[in-house]
Amino acid sequence: MGDMAGKVVLVTGGATGLGAAIAIGAAQRGAKAVIINCTKSLAEAEATAEQVRAAGAESAIVQGDVAEDADCRRIAKAAERYGVLHGLVNNAGITRHVAHANMDGLSKDDFLQLFAVNTVGPFQMVRACRPLLEASGLASVVMTSSIAGVLGIGSSVAYAASKGALNTMTQSLARALAPKIRVNAICPGFIDTRWFTDKFGAEKTDTIRQNVIKRTPLQVASTPQDIADSALFFLSDASRSITGETLLADAGLHLGRG
Repeated sequence: MGDMAGKVVLVTGGATGLGAAIAIGAAQRGAKAVIINCTKSLAEAEATAEQVRAAGAESAIVQGDVAEDADCRRIAKAAERYGVLHGLVNNAGITRHVAHANMDGLSKDDFLQLFAVNTVGPFQMVRACRPLLEASGLASVVMTSSIAGVLGIGSSVAYAASKGALNTMTQSLARALAPKIRVNAICPGFIDTRWFTDKFGAEKTDTIRQNVIKRTPLQVASTPQDIADSALFFLSDASRSITGETLLADAGLHLGRG
């Protein structure tokens, strides 16, 4: 498909998982260049960049922490050579796993850290990229949010709160940045990535996966590619009349099983 032909796209948290799938998918759909941001995963980022190049797009890697405004401005600067940015994907995010009933399990610093990356980071990236986005005429910003921000579920209260704030910020920015920049969010449920195996081990991850399949109406455990297609839709001109939207891409998890 060539629905992103000639576009320049920047993906934060683009080294692995969903971010990598979006970066590679953009190249496969004709993007001219895909800039990949990572915080620590330089080897993985380079592997993703190689797949982007193999798909026909230019690629560059910029290391930086979106919680730091100076880093955001440096990340945005990597797109200046093109004079324009057609798409920004705010995918970088972190979490803490704390049972919701365990109110002593979260500290003020936990909340501040999660909000710094998951909520403030996307704001800073949009601010830093705004001139380049506006130069495109009609740019697209995609926020990677979560079903946690809609239903108040997920890995911790702090995580859900940070994503809920990201959802309302999506609407605020969609109003503020129109008509030159569209802003939308995708809200995945479970995404079957190696992150779960790295954290919980293969056996527990398989248990989690099977539970997700049982709980979702579509009876699937979504892959990064499954969710990336929703982000790529928002990046493409096919969604040119859509802004301020929060899309649940969770295989129907929010519906429950009847």
